[in-house]
Amino acid sequence: MASSSLRSLTLGYVPGGTPAKWARLWAQRHPDIPLRLQTVAAADAAAEVRDGAIDVAVLRLPADTSGLAVIPLYEETTVAVVPTDHILSAADELTEADLEGEPVLMPLDHVVDWVDIPGVPVEHRPETTESAIELAAAGVGVLIVPQSLARLHHRKDLTYRPIADAPTCPVALAVPEGPQSALIEEFIGIVRGRKPGSSRTQAQPVPKRTAREKTLAKQAARAAAGKVARQPGQAKRGRR
Repeated sequence: MASSSLRSLTLGYVPGGTPAKWARLWAQRHPDIPLRLQTVAAADAAAEVRDGAIDVAVLRLPADTSGLAVIPLYEETTVAVVPTDHILSAADELTEADLEGEPVLMPLDHVVDWVDIPGVPVEHRPETTESAIELAAAGVGVLIVPQSLARLHHRKDLTYRPIADAPTCPVALAVPEGPQSALIEEFIGIVRGRKPGSSRTQAQPVPKRTAREKTLAKQAARAAAGKVARQPGQAKRGRR
């Protein structure tokens, strides 16, 4: 269960998610407050934030995000996973047309939101992407996934190619809707790249002015009052 004591934070992330950079920054800034990392199934990520099982989640869209605030993070490239000796591996990049007529694996945890996905769906639908990887290696069909999942399940007998005209796979950070705890706000700041100590609500200190800036400011004030001092060495005007 996620902690309600504000002395720890639980981050859930879907397979292929890469929270390591944020976890490293968190540890540097808050060494006394644990950030607990927990892998969650893509289909369950949003519900676990809503139910309080985790505090925040890195998840893929689309998802049922009712009751959550969603912060877009990045878009993943969609790729086709095939055996290394497959004809499609000869190209550096594929298109939808290249997949026409190809058997395509559709695991039950399929996450690519592609309405008219090309190819011919394989009748058997494996329960997980991991199981589908085994079938792809056996030559049963092409597997279409976000690039991070292809990397996660990398093996020597498989390769993957980007699909140029496929929809991308959006990744987002989901937090409970409404006012956030200080720790969640701090984590959001890390994800968004805010510097240590900065805050959306904290006024930034006014930088101190240099001696020259102070002098220029005084001169500007005198000028506004019509009392501009003569510059050193300035010649006096003679009477006519």
